[in-house]
Amino acid sequence: MKLPPLEERYEKLLITREGRKLTITMNRPESLNSADTLLHEELANVFYDVATDPHSDVIVFTGAGRAFSAGGDIPWMLDAIENPEMFEQTAREAKRIAFSMLELEKPLIAKVNGHATGLGATLALLCDVIFASNTAKIGDPHVSIGFVAGDGGPAIWPQMIGYARAKEYLLTGDLIPATKAAEMGLINHAVAPEELDATVDAFADRLLKGATKAIRWSKVVTNMELKRIVHAVLDAGVAYEALSNYSQDHKEAVTAFREKRKPQFTGR
Repeated sequence: MKLPPLEERYEKLLITREGRKLTITMNRPESLNSADTLLHEELANVFYDVATDPHSDVIVFTGAGRAFSAGGDIPWMLDAIENPEMFEQTAREAKRIAFSMLELEKPLIAKVNGHATGLGATLALLCDVIFASNTAKIGDPHVSIGFVAGDGGPAIWPQMIGYARAKEYLLTGDLIPATKAAEMGLINHAVAPEELDATVDAFADRLLKGATKAIRWSKVVTNMELKRIVHAVLDAGVAYEALSNYSQDHKEAVTAFREKRKPQFTGR
């Protein structure tokens, strides 16, 4: 059976083209592009589809509206608490997302147009080159909702900024202004919001004018050690995250968020 065009395969992802530059936009702006069941499933598939797309050489990844991605959707988390068997699929998809991004030979540019938190931060950091609006913040606040940062944060953050700083931010969940993130090497560049599109376009155009095979295969070689690390860490990460899904602290945090109050953690 012939598949529909790539641009027509997704509901929560907008696929657009400009020459051989393809842009993937997470398209849930009303929810700050947080992942629900369908978006998470689509993220687990899209980079494999893009890898075999013959009409693109450079991929830009961004979010619609005022955020890149706020991570996991709270109603989706509540569903997982009430139906913990859901987490088996979530865990499989989390691994597919990370592995497909790292295995993609085409250069993958993150255009972080707004806050990138939790899974959103992981999605940005797994890209090859990361440009952010200087008004954006980046962080992995899984612990603030009683959750293990298991979907890739403990694998990618230490490679970017070292273990000491990575643990500081993963254990507190603090968000980092994009300008500071660029200074510490977590991302590549923080630019004024009005300059973000043009800056990313200029970098993408530079890659498009380069030696395609040399660029792709340089990425492949550079990612080899990173892929080994992510493969080594991610199974344990999603397993511990699944365990924390059963915890009282996670249930309390999600309930508190819905009730617009601060959670009262008990360590259970």
